[in-house]
Amino acid sequence: MAAWTWRFETADGAEVQPAVQPEEFTTQGDAESWIGEYWQQLKEGGADQVRLFEDATEIYGPMSLHAEEAGSAEEAEASEA
Repeated sequence: MAAWTWRFETADGAEVQPAVQPEEFTTQGDAESWIGEYWQQLKEGGADQVRLFEDATEIYGPMSLHAEEAGSAEEAEASEA
């Protein structure tokens, strides 16, 4: 069974410990739902971007956690205003 995991990085690509400890996800959708829920806390905790892995294979990334660059972040910010 595949394991989906996130790698948390600063803007220059250095790995950082996440402010919210993720679980190991069994589907890509679960991993993406989790990042959608916690991206803001992760950003505030020092992560600038994330990469998604399926086992050892990078699926995509880096994906910015900064609102001006992330579509879902803009929606979240708009709902807070």
